[in-house]
Amino acid sequence: MNQENAQEETFIIDKNKITRPWGDYQCIDHAQRYQVKHITVNQNAQLSLQMHNHRAEHWIIVKGTALVTCGEETFLLTENQSTYIPIGEKHRLENPGKIPLEMIEVQSGSYLGEDDIVRFEDIYGRAINHLKEVKSNSQEKNTIEHD
Repeated sequence: MNQENAQEETFIIDKNKITRPWGDYQCIDHAQRYQVKHITVNQNAQLSLQMHNHRAEHWIIVKGTALVTCGEETFLLTENQSTYIPIGEKHRLENPGKIPLEMIEVQSGSYLGEDDIVRFEDIYGRAINHLKEVKSNSQEKNTIEHD
């Protein structure tokens, strides 16, 4: 690859970077049943405690230290270590380290949209709306079922 192509490729990758309160991610590759992301989690930041109904995830730590919650287990992963998050499993990723955490996430499943996230806890306030929505839907169902 010559330098001109490398600069163009870097621009394309940067253009696709998505910023979140905890850091950012970039989609590296995707097809119908898989998606690969490069994820950076800022120092002392964490993603929500969440689950997905339609996808599993494989996490590979590239740089830094990850504190992973998967189901009832919480454990540390460091560079070149990995873990698997099954479909429907509650999970969370945290960066307890002093440097940004970088990892590769491979998602696989029947649906890979960003709206396949059920949030249970979130320090950035994003779980509150979801819980209100679930409660509201559940109340509507109860009303319909009892009428």
